[in-house]
Amino acid sequence: MGTVLARRALLAAAFGALATMAVPVWAGQAAFAQAVATAAAKDAALTQFYRQRNYEPLWTGNRDRARRKALIQALEDAGAHGLPVARYDPEVLEAAFRAARSDAGRGKAEVLASRMFLQYAQDIQTGVLEPARVVSAIKRAAPRRDRLAQIDAFSKSTPRAYMRALVPQTPEYERLLKEKLHLERLLGQGGWGPKVPGGVYRPGAGGSGVVALRNRLIAMGYMKRSASQVYDAGMQKAVQQFQLDHGLTPDGVAGPGTLEAINIPATTRLGQVVVAMERERWLGPNRGKRHVLVNITDFHARIIENGKEVFATRSVVGKTAPDHQTPEFSDMMEHMVINPTWNVPRSIAVKEYLPLLKRNPHAASHLRVVDSRGRTVSRGSVNFSQYTPQTFPYALKQPPSDGNALGLVKFMFPNRYNIYLHDTPSKSLFSRETRAFSHGCIRLNDPFEFAYELLSKQTNDPQGLFHARLKTGHETVVELTPQVPVHLIYRTAVTQPKGRTRYLPDLYGRDARIFKALHAAGVELRAVRG
Repeated sequence: MGTVLARRALLAAAFGALATMAVPVWAGQAAFAQAVATAAAKDAALTQFYRQRNYEPLWTGNRDRARRKALIQALEDAGAHGLPVARYDPEVLEAAFRAARSDAGRGKAEVLASRMFLQYAQDIQTGVLEPARVVSAIKRAAPRRDRLAQIDAFSKSTPRAYMRALVPQTPEYERLLKEKLHLERLLGQGGWGPKVPGGVYRPGAGGSGVVALRNRLIAMGYMKRSASQVYDAGMQKAVQQFQLDHGLTPDGVAGPGTLEAINIPATTRLGQVVVAMERERWLGPNRGKRHVLVNITDFHARIIENGKEVFATRSVVGKTAPDHQTPEFSDMMEHMVINPTWNVPRSIAVKEYLPLLKRNPHAASHLRVVDSRGRTVSRGSVNFSQYTPQTFPYALKQPPSDGNALGLVKFMFPNRYNIYLHDTPSKSLFSRETRAFSHGCIRLNDPFEFAYELLSKQTNDPQGLFHARLKTGHETVVELTPQVPVHLIYRTAVTQPKGRTRYLPDLYGRDARIFKALHAAGVELRAVRG
């Protein structure tokens, strides 16, 4: 607190120094204009911005005090948002303002302030990193605003209100920010205390391990203070809630998986929150009043309407092998296909089925072999052994059926990655704790109910409409009106409107790479005392 007050005193002095300078006659201020032009020379947006305003200052004029103050205050708070504060160090900017004793000095300070403003504005509004450069499976670009348009808009705004509006306004971001500040204060007090020794702790157990477990749960907020040294009903309930919050089977037994999660330090959880805040900035605020949200790490697909969950179902996502991982992107769900044909992706056809067909041309008999003209080919007429993955000239298709790999319905948001949501005949996988078994598409546990909810906006009888198409046995396309935005995301820290933040495993290791990149960019975790 003392550092901030001291900094603001220096800033007041800097503002005072700027205020003592005479208001320039712009036509004659060649030194200021030349300094601005030189400092902005390699930045096309700033060059155009100052040229179109005839080099009138934005920050260093006598009437610009409110802008300077709003910027400095925002930069002082950058660390709270998990941003790389060295990119826009307010002390450096204050020093530049204090040193601005000439028109040339003011010109340099002017451009420095504009650069810092633009860097901060872009970072806090749409993220520090370029997603695909860090993780190639993130197929979304941060929604960057044009830099010239950004600074031009600021120049015409109320400064403090504009700076506040840069902060993402989504409920998720606001809750993540609160969780970040909570964890920072917790770290300032020493974290969650000693780890729990390994073992398996069940109701009725006692001993030092149970006491350590009790203390850890109390520190994490899952139990009220207690002197009990027995694994009683209260502890069992706390363990079950912890398990639910961490994607674990809520059996109330603290075994190896639960203890591994419970012993993860608060610093690691803080890193997850910082990454989640960055991811929230990438996603942007315009998600659609009604949209489908699939969190890959959470193994669920949800329909969100006006910010509230109206439907949820378990999902199966891509395997952890690099070429099977589910990518992250947003698109528009246009239609569903009832009684779908499975058009086997070429990668699967040549990698998995061609070797089988070479050994036995009648293998995988549930699939039709189709030539380039769409005709079904007799397997007996084909010498599969002559083909390589590069020369295989056929497509493989599975007709509609109860045993179809896509089940009885698929939900299409056409994209270059060939990813969609679909039914599956393999229902047993949905009972697993970790559900990463597909080639990349998302399988749904309750696809019919998912379809009913999607259709509920376009018919009074969604169930009747769906089953009328289903019972024909023929492949049928049902257009969605209106179309529904789909967001495939990856979050290992997820807040809840009521309750604690959920922390999930980093299934594909993506968040670890993002945190490493954030750290390299200058983001630091911090502990807050007091």
